[in-house]
Amino acid sequence: MQFFIKASALAILLTLCGAAEAAPPFKLSSPDVITGQKMTMAQVANVFGCSGGNISPALAWTGAPAGTKSFVLTAYDPDAPTGSGFWHWSIANIAASVSNLPAGLEADKGPPGSIQVRNDYGLIGFGGACPPPGPPHRYIFTIYALGVEKIDVNVSTTPAVVGFMTQANTIGKASITAYYHR
Repeated sequence: MQFFIKASALAILLTLCGAAEAAPPFKLSSPDVITGQKMTMAQVANVFGCSGGNISPALAWTGAPAGTKSFVLTAYDPDAPTGSGFWHWSIANIAASVSNLPAGLEADKGPPGSIQVRNDYGLIGFGGACPPPGPPHRYIFTIYALGVEKIDVNVSTTPAVVGFMTQANTIGKASITAYYHR
C-alpha cells in the first residue's frame, strides 16, 4: 500500500512537471529583424555617416510568463567601442495586455502608458544601427516581462537606469540578435 501511495505521488509530480514544461516559451519575433541575419537598411540609422531609414522594426511576443504585469523593450549593441555598449532603444511600462509593436513607431506614439527614453544618440525613440567600419556588431532586441506594473522612469531617464530597474523586476525575457556592419 505504501509503495502504491509513493508511486502515485511520483506520477502526479511528474505529470505536473511535464505540464509546466508544455507551456509555450516566451518568444520575441519580427518580420524585419531576424536572428543571425544582417539587418536591412530600413533599420540602419541616418546619422554618423549612415544613410538608412532609421525605422524601428515590427516586433511581437508570445508566451509571457505567468505574473507578467508589464514589459520593457530594449535594443542594444554590446560591441560598440564605448566601453559600455550602445543603447539604440528603450521603451518602459508597456502594458501586460500589449503583445506587439508596429514598424516605424514614432517617439511619442508608443502604447498607452509606455515611455520611450533617450537613446545613446541623444534622441528619444529608436536609433538604428550605425557601427564604425569594421567587423559586424550584434544588435540585441529584448522584451522583458516584469512582475510590476511600472518602473519609475521618464523620458530623461538613461537607458542604463531603465536597465537597472528592469533587471530588478524581470521574471522572463526573450531576445532576437541580428547583426550589421559597413
